[in-house]
Amino acid sequence: MKKPVMIYAVVCSCCLLLVSCKTTNEREGEYSAQRVNETSQQQGLIEKVLTAEEQAALTPDEVLQGFKEGNERFRKNDLTRRNHSAQVRASALGQYPKAVVLSCLDSRIPVEDVFDKGIGDVFVARVAGNFVNEDILGSMEFGCKVAGSKLIVVMGHESCGAVKAAIDDVELGNITAMLQNIRPAVQMAQDYSGEKTTKNNEFVTHVSKANVRNTVENIKQRSPILKEMADKNEIKIVGAFYDMETGVVEFIE
Repeated sequence: MKKPVMIYAVVCSCCLLLVSCKTTNEREGEYSAQRVNETSQQQGLIEKVLTAEEQAALTPDEVLQGFKEGNERFRKNDLTRRNHSAQVRASALGQYPKAVVLSCLDSRIPVEDVFDKGIGDVFVARVAGNFVNEDILGSMEFGCKVAGSKLIVVMGHESCGAVKAAIDDVELGNITAMLQNIRPAVQMAQDYSGEKTTKNNEFVTHVSKANVRNTVENIKQRSPILKEMADKNEIKIVGAFYDMETGVVEFIE
């Protein structure tokens, strides 16, 4: 009786081994298929980042045109496919951005996506009401004079909470002092003939665009470095206005 039991045990062990080998092979096949699929998905992704030579060869007008075309792709939901992991590694030792964008703090405006730009393409500064102060001006000077960016974009947007607060003379903590940077735009918009309150969205937009223009002028007046670069056509400084409903960016040159 012992021999049949032993034979049965050996047969069972062999069967289990075969099943185990088959399962392992299947897993290896599935893994290989998955890797092939991942590789095929990676094909066509943009992996490279801008080099110093490529940045130097750009003109301010070319960069601006690229931003306009990027916004068109954003609105059509046709953003460039990028390998962000590869771009992170490629940009680790240096950066050569095309532009500096000053945007409002608003979380609904994803600046890089709005212009279809990737890692290493753009410096982004944010502050409620997209105004400039000494720190932001210094950052812009670094971005253009030191790091070689060719374009400065000051981007406001409709229904801006900071602009509304400036119109309503809100007083609250540090917000009170911050709004002093935006109130000149409220004064600039006094030629508006309609109702000058935050209930009138058209007036809020009028003030918001005035605020963008005022910021552009402040950059030129308060930064001799950037003004000289703009006068020499080494950089371009433009305003922009973002439509929250359509994603359209209107450039104000």
